[in-house]
Amino acid sequence: MSFDVPDDCRYLDSHEWVRQADDATIGISDFAQDELGDVVFVELPDEGEELTAGEEFGVVESIKAVSDIYAPVSGTVTAVNDALFDEPELVNDDPYGDGWLLALEVADESELDDLLSPDEYRDQIA
Repeated sequence: MSFDVPDDCRYLDSHEWVRQADDATIGISDFAQDELGDVVFVELPDEGEELTAGEEFGVVESIKAVSDIYAPVSGTVTAVNDALFDEPELVNDDPYGDGWLLALEVADESELDDLLSPDEYRDQIA
């Protein structure tokens, strides 16, 4: 099976992605949402919370499992995808678009260099 791995993202080996623009957008990968199955609940931090790279910041619950979500980089939460509270299935339908989890003001952009490149992530899930 082939999974979507956008080239404009960096990846954590626990299957979170981050896309850097003005703020960093974070979500879970196409592979992760497929492994989880139908997502039925998402727990996310509040805006203004500080996240530390590699630490748990939320939970995704599916019909198969409950999985912790880890921060790919450190920073301050600037936005949370409120649509997921009413429509958690957006994570399955569009994991790199409408299913994003939160936006973050990155504290140290050098942490992005520690993440997997798209090719490295493709090798991991192959």
